[in-house]
Amino acid sequence: MELLIQQLLNGLTVGSVYSLVALGLTLVYGILHIPNFAHGALYMMGGYVTLTMMNQAGLPYWLAILISMIAIGLLGVLMERLVFYPLRDAPPLHDKIAAIGILLFLEAFAQFVWGADYQTMSTPYGNVVTVLGLTLTMQRVLIIVSTIVIMILLYFFLKKTFIGASIIAMSQNREGANLVGINTNKVAMMTFMISGSLAALAASLASPINLVFPGMGHLVILKAFVIIILGGMGSIPGAIIGGYILGFSESLGATYISNDYKDIIAFVILVIILTVKPTGLFAKEGQ
Repeated sequence: MELLIQQLLNGLTVGSVYSLVALGLTLVYGILHIPNFAHGALYMMGGYVTLTMMNQAGLPYWLAILISMIAIGLLGVLMERLVFYPLRDAPPLHDKIAAIGILLFLEAFAQFVWGADYQTMSTPYGNVVTVLGLTLTMQRVLIIVSTIVIMILLYFFLKKTFIGASIIAMSQNREGANLVGINTNKVAMMTFMISGSLAALAASLASPINLVFPGMGHLVILKAFVIIILGGMGSIPGAIIGGYILGFSESLGATYISNDYKDIIAFVILVIILTVKPTGLFAKEGQ
C-alpha cells in the first residue's frame, strides 16, 4: 500500500509538470489553432536561463525562476510577432514548418551557448522528508504546490479579468472577438507570453530532479501534444486533467509493468481514449 501511495505522489509530481507545459501549449492552440512545435524549445530555454541566473549571476532560486519566466515570456512574444503574425494568412502548413524551424534554431543556439553536456541545477529544497512512512523531497512538494497555485491564479485571470475574458473570447471566435473591439494582436501577444512563462516555470521546477540539456524538451513536448489531444484540442480543463492522467499512468506503469515501457504508455493511453472518444475528453463544441 505504501508503494502505491508513493507512486501516486510521484505521478502527481510528473503530472504537474506535464500540465504546466500542456496549459501553455493549449492556450496558444486555442487562439491561433496552430500546434506550436517550438514550445518544447521554450521549455528547454527556461531551464537554461534559470540555471544561468543561479550559476553565473548568483541569484537565489526563486528570483532566477522569475527572471526566466519573464525572459521566456518575452521570447514567446517575439516568436508571435516575428514569425507567426506575418504568417496569419498563410496556409496552415507554413505555421508548422516555421515552428519546427524555431525549435531547431533554439536548440542549436542552446548547444552553441551552453554546450551539449548534461548539467545539474541545484535547489534549496533538496532535503528529504518522511510523512507517514512516505519519503519525498521538498522539491517534489514544491512542484505540486506551485502548480496548484498557478492553476488557481490562471483560472481567476481567465475568468475575472478583461484580458482573460478576451483570450477566452478569441479562442471561441477570433473574427467575432475582433468585431466587438477586442485587440486580437495584443491578446495573441499576451497569450504567447503566458505560454512561454508557464514553460519556463515547468522547466525550472523539474530541472533539479532531472537534468538540463539541449534536447530536454523533446519528450516533454511530445507528451504535451498527447495530453492536449487526449483532453481535447484547446481545452484548458482537458490539458490539466490529461496531464495528471498521464503522470499517474506513467508512474504506476513504471512500477507495476516495466520502467522500460514508461514513455510508451502515453501513446497507448492516447490510442485507447481516442478510440472511445475521437475528439478527446473535453473537446469544445464543433470540434
